[in-house]
Amino acid sequence: MSHHYGKFNWFEHLSSQPAQAAEFLEALFGWKVRNADSGGQPYQLIHNGDAAIGGLREAAPGTRCHWNGFVSVADVDASMRRALDCGARAVLAPADSADGRTATVADPAGAFLSLWHGVAGDRPDVEKVAVGDWYWNELMTPDAKLALAFYETVFGYRHELMQSPAGDYYVLKSADGKPRAGVMRSAHPDAPSTWLPYVRVEDADAIAARIAPLGGKLMMAPFTVAGVGRLGALFDPLGAALGFIHPAVTA
Repeated sequence: MSHHYGKFNWFEHLSSQPAQAAEFLEALFGWKVRNADSGGQPYQLIHNGDAAIGGLREAAPGTRCHWNGFVSVADVDASMRRALDCGARAVLAPADSADGRTATVADPAGAFLSLWHGVAGDRPDVEKVAVGDWYWNELMTPDAKLALAFYETVFGYRHELMQSPAGDYYVLKSADGKPRAGVMRSAHPDAPSTWLPYVRVEDADAIAARIAPLGGKLMMAPFTVAGVGRLGALFDPLGAALGFIHPAVTA
């Protein structure tokens, strides 16, 4: 058992219609969605091959449809207190489950994320991310500098500045030096702050061509970033944003 604090281990899709989301995601990525027992609450597990990589659940009334990432922390309660002290809003108080302890916050700009400490440790870091699995997580926010201050204080990240076609891009690294996520300023200042998970795919253009026929909408047409890969983003039929990438190198 090992923990990788700062790593995003799990992603959940929250919406008013999980069954519709599941149908779209299965058709697009070849995932399999199966019902699971979650303490009497409806929950569906997302499987990529034999690996469980995420879930779908019904969102609370009035909550926008979104993907929520779970970041590994050493102490959920302590991380929750630091987050609130740094301007976050509590969404779900710390609570235990059979698998670990979790809590959910909205960061100072409103992006949701969950704090997680698993009893069995974290998913291992691998040299090669499987097609259909999570490759990256990216925060799009109106104020990147404000976000950096929050995430570095709460989670102990440090950052590295990179240049991207869209401007300054900040890579968040955990204490072990591993790149864990990216932060960038939203192209539209009025857009809600949100985390955008990326799925590794075999062909970004082929995925893009299938989005509209399946009921989704292309949010960002595929484009190539030297040394990174070919990537794009979509809105699913319920409005949740999701990225996809074919890496430039094996990773």
